[in-house]
Amino acid sequence: MAVSTQEFLYPLATQVNRPPADIQSTRTVSESMTTMFAAAPPHKATHARTHAYHQVGVDTSVPMASSHQLVLMLFDGFLDAVARARGSLLAGRIGDKGEAIGRAVRIIEEGLRSCLNLQAGGSLAADLEALYTYVTLRLTQANLHNDAAALEECARLIAPLRSAWAAIGPTVNELAQ
Repeated sequence: MAVSTQEFLYPLATQVNRPPADIQSTRTVSESMTTMFAAAPPHKATHARTHAYHQVGVDTSVPMASSHQLVLMLFDGFLDAVARARGSLLAGRIGDKGEAIGRAVRIIEEGLRSCLNLQAGGSLAADLEALYTYVTLRLTQANLHNDAAALEECARLIAPLRSAWAAIGPTVNELAQ
């Protein structure tokens, strides 16, 4: 079963922090659409994603962010961590490099990958899982071998996802209203 981008992004966009009175209408929209992400009620899904963000050390305006903004923050945090790892590696600060790579791995594994629903997301979710698995492997190799090129490769692989995610922001915000 092929799942279009709009079919899995719309339910994600509707799962924002809302007062309890709005939860029922959000649940109705969310349940009627195919979703790539965990099929928990919106308030539980938002709580789970918020918890994941706190676990990976992203502390900027998480409570007020939409689901779309939270994922964008993960992409930004990942790219920042990889850039810090590369800078630390080039400066010879191996401990800082290891911390930054560890943060990047946690963002991929605990933030981006953990929210994938492989059953509902079809081949797109499977492709993202394979990409996230590969990026985690390359980050580990970069850490073990002090490989700046592997860090650059990871950033090049994730940057287009971040750009695409940011580009759909206005559409997602419009659909969420």
